[in-house]
Amino acid sequence: MKIHLKKSPILILFFLALKSYAQIDSLKIGDKYWEDQLYLSLSYDILDKQPSGASKSGFSYSFSLGYIKDIPLQKNGKFAVGIGTGYSFNSFNHGLQIIDNNTIQLANNITSNKMSLHNIEFPLQIRWRTSDAVTYSFWRLYGGVRFSYNLSNNFSYLDENNASFEFSNIDIYNRFQSGLELSAGYGAFNLYVYYGLTSIFKDVSINSETVNSKIMKFGLIFYLL
Repeated sequence: MKIHLKKSPILILFFLALKSYAQIDSLKIGDKYWEDQLYLSLSYDILDKQPSGASKSGFSYSFSLGYIKDIPLQKNGKFAVGIGTGYSFNSFNHGLQIIDNNTIQLANNITSNKMSLHNIEFPLQIRWRTSDAVTYSFWRLYGGVRFSYNLSNNFSYLDENNASFEFSNIDIYNRFQSGLELSAGYGAFNLYVYYGLTSIFKDVSINSETVNSKIMKFGLIFYLL
């Protein structure tokens, strides 16, 4: 049985709607768009440039989450700037020992030597990607600088007699820090590296050697639209 479109107004409206949708959808391609994103990162951390004699840090990790505002530099969105804010937590097993709010030394006969950090962070990125207004899985390469402000820091350890020591918000910890970061990948899963430009301690030395410990991170970062 043949169906005549002129006698079927519902079918006519259906095909017109499809055509209209296709036209509207095609107009999105190449249009300027904003790729606002939530991010979540998980990483393995180490302390680089530790003073001579400091033992290597044990298992250390961090995670962060936040929001980045995307500002396209081109109409097609291939290049953009990202400006954001977020929160990060770091947990380190390290080879330094806090004696008081202003003094640090090489770890000596202590265990469970941990440093815990709570930071607010501000990423600033230059972004390249193969996305467009209707493509949600694409290659990306994001690089830039991440600034951070320490909200709180805590150092704790056990001595040889199993006595516990704990110090919070010590004066020699450098609350303002910055570092270079790079992420690359496809879709939501991306490799992530970070290298601190700022020492985590300020104006402190051990055996006349300036302590210049910096944070390095290797892990994954997930970008969510």
